[in-house]
Formats: sequence, structure tokens, C-alpha cells
Amino acid sequence: MKLTLSAVIVLWLSLMTSSAHADDISVPVYRVEIMTPGGALPFIMFGDVEGSIFGEVGTPSEFKSFLVIKNGEERIPVRKKPEHTTREKFGTEDRDRRDILGRFTRRTRITQVVPFDAYGSVLQWSHWSGHDLQEEPIQRYEGAWKKQRGDKVYELPVIVTQVGRDGDKYTAARFEPMPSGYGLDADVEVDFSGRWRVEFESSDEPAIGVFEVDENQLATGTFLTTTGDYRFLEGRVDGPYLRLSTFDGAHAFLFHAEMQGDGSIKGDFWSGNWHHEKWTAVRDDDATLPDAFEQTTIADEQALADAVFKDIYGNPTRVLDALDETNAKARVLEIFGTWCPNCSDAGRELVSLKEKYGDDLGIVGLAFEVTEDFERSSQQVQRHHEHIGSDWEVLIAGLSDKAKATETLGFLDKVRSYPTLIFLNERNEVQAVYSGFSGPATGEAYTSQRERFEALIEGLIGE
Repeated sequence: MKLTLSAVIVLWLSLMTSSAHADDISVPVYRVEIMTPGGALPFIMFGDVEGSIFGEVGTPSEFKSFLVIKNGEERIPVRKKPEHTTREKFGTEDRDRRDILGRFTRRTRITQVVPFDAYGSVLQWSHWSGHDLQEEPIQRYEGAWKKQRGDKVYELPVIVTQVGRDGDKYTAARFEPMPSGYGLDADVEVDFSGRWRVEFESSDEPAIGVFEVDENQLATGTFLTTTGDYRFLEGRVDGPYLRLSTFDGAHAFLFHAEMQGDGSIKGDFWSGNWHHEKWTAVRDDDATLPDAFEQTTIADEQALADAVFKDIYGNPTRVLDALDETNAKARVLEIFGTWCPNCSDAGRELVSLKEKYGDDLGIVGLAFEVTEDFERSSQQVQRHHEHIGSDWEVLIAGLSDKAKATETLGFLDKVRSYPTLIFLNERNEVQAVYSGFSGPATGEAYTSQRERFEALIEGLIGE
């Protein structure tokens, strides 16, 4: 039977739409280990497919495929495009040449690239295929994570191990259990669960650790500070030892800790390969942080009235004029950086609040970026909008250095945190300043924070 071209297309579409769905496609599960000065920082990443999409009838487009990073309850999808996989072939591709030497000596290097454009970083790894490079029972690849901080790019080695497929993405071990051969006393029982008062040696500010450990010794939690939280941490407990890590494209955090005989904790913290410090903790069920609404104050309202920065197109724009353009009864001036995942959390919260209050809530952002390259900063702001789903006016305000930001703004007594949220009424009179942001990993603190934001906004709308 001879099929017409249109019949072939219809048949092909039918096969694709009936069989090419996420549930039908086998996806790999990886354990990625970033090599920090503190050792391997692991996290689980798995493939995922949202489904197939098509453009014009008969024109197939790529699957909407993702790699998904798992940190505790957090799932971070990273768009995977065809150009993110490259194949470098070494050896003859002449189909007429089928001799043994030609086939035996051919090699292909396959490189996977996972970009985090919003945070100026990229994860990549490679492996080789060829006649004598048969697939191992455990597939292990090597690569690097590269992260721009200021004008410098940091690079850390990476090992990627395929640990399973499909359903294993929910059960794959982040940290391998510590074997008894390392002198571990498996009979030692300690309890890391609960609320801890924490001191980091680099800061005089208070911090709180909140951890949960299940019956399988798998641990989750975070640290709350006056400037924000340490994201979704995940790890495990082995005897008196606790290991936690997180990776989100911007942050690569690794925590090691040991329970002491008196019930306190001593630990180390590494951020990438650029920061290391000691930390200690004592159990304190009543530990609290200072009120984020009482940390930062307006020092000079005239400086706010005079503040002018460039928009993403380079046009000088007065901050209060941008706020007036919103015509909103309640207004938020967001001081943030696109490089900051906590700022992304706060931005998503503002998106949610905007959806709830509509035109009654107006938002303007002031971006403090890692370089003075205006074109790069403008591009990062546009990527940030796409990343969190925002669309409000953002002005490029300066460098992310807090001391320089304080000098640049002038109207705040001090820039203590990214983000900082300034709440104003429709006359652009400052009503409150909120330092930092407690993200979804903080649980009750995150819920309480939302309630306070809503109460403040509704009060401004009701004036």
C-alpha cells in the first residue's frame, strides 16, 4: 500500500502523540559530585520529559525535555536543548570504508552542557564511546562546574555517575552511607533533629538551624539567618556525623558536622571553592531571629526622591516616577540581584502577591549586579524575568557589594541583605522595610512572612 505524504504525517503524529509521553520515556538518574575543598558535594539530578509539542501541522519540534535537580522537597527544572549535547567524532565517517581498522579506531566524545543562565554558571561533563569503550555497569563521566563571581570565573571538577533510571530518581542516595571500615561506631545514637542556635565564625549575626532526620537516617533542613536562608539542604546522618548539601546553579553548599559529647555540634561549611568557615550549634527550641521589619531604616527620604538609575535599555529613570507609573495603592521597591537565589524566591513571592492583588500592587526592582558591564547586567535582568515569571520595571542600580550599594542608594541606613523590600503607599511614603527573605525551605517562617506581607499590603490598599 502506498501512503501519501499527508497520510505519513498523520500516522507519524499519531504515533508520537500516543507513545511519546513522559510516562513512556526512560530517563537517566545521576549523582553529581562537585569537588570542593571540603570534599565531594553530591546532589541527585534526573532527566524528565514534559511531553511533545508541535508547531504548524506536520512540523515536529523538539520534546520539552529537562534535567531536574533534587534538593530535599525542592525540584529545579533546567531546560535541555538539542545544542546542549555535542558530539565530536574522531575517525573516518566514510560509509564506503567498512574496513576493520576504520571501525576499530573510531571514537566519539559526547558532551552534555547544563546552563544556569540566570546565575551565570554552567555544568558540563563528557564521556567517550567507541569500539573498546564499552558501557560499564556503572557509567561515570567527568566534567566541571563553572561559576562567574564578579569579574572572575571559578571552576570546580565534577564527577557524574548514572545511578539508575526512571523511578530511581526518588530513591537514589545523595550521600553514600559511611562504612564501618572508617572507624565509624554504628551503635552511637545521636539526634540532630530539632531547632538549634547556630554561630558561624564569619558573622556576629544570629542564625538558626532546623533539621529533620527520618528512620533511614536521611536528613533535611536549612539554616535561617538575618539575611535569608541556606536553601533546601539534604543529606544523611551516620553515627555522630551529619552531612548536608545543596546545589541550585548559583549556590554549592556543603556542610559537615559532628555531634559532641555534651550534645552540641561542631561543623564546617564550604561554599564552592571560594569560602570556608567553622560553625557551632546548641539545641534551643526557642531560638528566634530579630524582626526583619526592624533591621533597616530609611535614613534620607530626599535621597529616595532624587534617586535615578538606568532602565534595561539605558534610559535614566527616576525611581519614584517608575513607582508612579504603576498607579498602585500599595507599592514595593525590591532591592535584589539576579545572581541571588534568595532574591529569586522573593521575586516569585512578589509574582504571587501581584497575581492576588492585581493593579492594586505595583513593583519596581533595583538590580545590583556582579559586574559594571551594563549590557551583561541588562541581559541578566531579562533572564531573571523569564526565570521567575516577572514583568515589572527593573532599573540597573550598581554593583552587588553591600557597602557600595549603601553608598549608591543613600536613602537606607545600610544595605544588609539581598533582597530588601521597601513597602510604600500611593504617595510614595515609605511604610516599612523588610531585610532578607525566608524562602520555602524555612517552613513556618516562610508562611508567617507571607501573612505579614499580605496584612501590610491590604492595609495600604485600604487606606
